[in-house]
Amino acid sequence: MVKTITIREEVYKKLLEVKQKKESFSELFERLVEGINPIETLKKLRGCVEFKDKDKILSEIYASRAERRI
Repeated sequence: MVKTITIREEVYKKLLEVKQKKESFSELFERLVEGINPIETLKKLRGCVEFKDKDKILSEIYASRAERRI
């Protein structure tokens, strides 16, 4: 089965940069998503995000968790 997708021109150019010479776009996409582990991705992102009001966010999370336990 074949599907058609639409991407922005700048994304297409970026994909061309990482695509190997004799590789199809299907093979490229497969290579890019192959082996993606959501847990490992989160671990790589750990520490990359900064929150403006971390304490407020944490207290809201804890309050939400407490409400669900009741």
